[in-house]
Amino acid sequence: MATITLRKTRETRFRGGHPWIYASEIEKVEGAFENGDIVDVCDFRGKFVGRGFYNPLSQISLRVLTRNDEPCDRAFFERRVRDAWEYRKRLCDPMSCRLIYSESDFLPGLVVDKFADVLVLQSLSLGIERIKDMLCDILMDVVQPAGIWERSDVPVRRLEGLEQTTGLLRGEVPDVVEMSENGIRFLVDVKRGQKTGFFLDQKQNRAAIAPLCPGARVLDCFCHNGSFSLHAAKYGAASVLGVDISEEALEVARENARLNGFDNVTFEAHNCFDLLRELTDAGELYDLVILDPPAFTKNKAAVESALRGYKEINLRGLKLTRPGGFLVTCSCSQHVLPEMFQDVICQAARDAKKRIRLVEYRTQGYDHPILPQSVETKYLKTMILQVME
Repeated sequence: MATITLRKTRETRFRGGHPWIYASEIEKVEGAFENGDIVDVCDFRGKFVGRGFYNPLSQISLRVLTRNDEPCDRAFFERRVRDAWEYRKRLCDPMSCRLIYSESDFLPGLVVDKFADVLVLQSLSLGIERIKDMLCDILMDVVQPAGIWERSDVPVRRLEGLEQTTGLLRGEVPDVVEMSENGIRFLVDVKRGQKTGFFLDQKQNRAAIAPLCPGARVLDCFCHNGSFSLHAAKYGAASVLGVDISEEALEVARENARLNGFDNVTFEAHNCFDLLRELTDAGELYDLVILDPPAFTKNKAAVESALRGYKEINLRGLKLTRPGGFLVTCSCSQHVLPEMFQDVICQAARDAKKRIRLVEYRTQGYDHPILPQSVETKYLKTMILQVME
């Protein structure tokens, strides 16, 4: 097994518990290896401090698997999968959850979502790619799904020297899977939908809007397949308008509404930026406005542009909220830190001449656990605000 030695002045982050080692933090590599191999990690004195996947093609050169001197064999990975599954059965709805969340489940580069009895897998690191077949066998043994579908069609794989790929890995997987979230039925297009087919990270946040919905007129922007919209409909809204730019996504949303028998929700295809401006100019008011856009930036270089986008939609959202009503505003942009997001909301409130008070600040659900030592694992920001004149 090859060994990498850390630079004397660059060990602090690793010793603090961060699961990544960058190329700039490595002093030397000794021994033969293939990219994606599991290698030992030593400090500058030569003392063993960990073991992980090594890929010099990536800026994240090493992804930590363990800080103990233990074999990373099939039994090791089976323990990790079982631990992740037991955690979900204890704290989450095991019929719709993120079953494995990469570094947060100590399986760096592996994402697995569970929809009813189907698993959707993303392989995001070369190390995981090399043991993917073994991991599928373990998942079939431990979770016993009907099938596993791969959705490794994400650009980040290029950073690991990997091509994008999709397809059947195990068992049988239908084109559309029906699952339940908070008592609402959803159809999930696991083969062609965005990401793995459904955004599970907001499940608990969607349930949290229940007190805001009875009798409310609701506007849900960037609604995708209608997940927030349908929750508002279930929780007693008088009317719900769900808006997204994708007509394809809205067709799924409409089918989800029909599936649940909701007749108090409609969906329209618009550019949400344009529609928010038009509704503001028309003087429309809503009791509850929901803003859950896709990530506005995937890198640090575009953070300023992203913040301008967040300010624009929240300025409009605040103006569209009836005095005493509520704004639910979200950001899933990892590089927009919580304090940045809160600051931009305050700027929007100032410019909209609105007073706001925070009802609750929320983040991703329990099935997307956060490592306190790794800010990268905490990406979702959801603020529930009451809006006053």
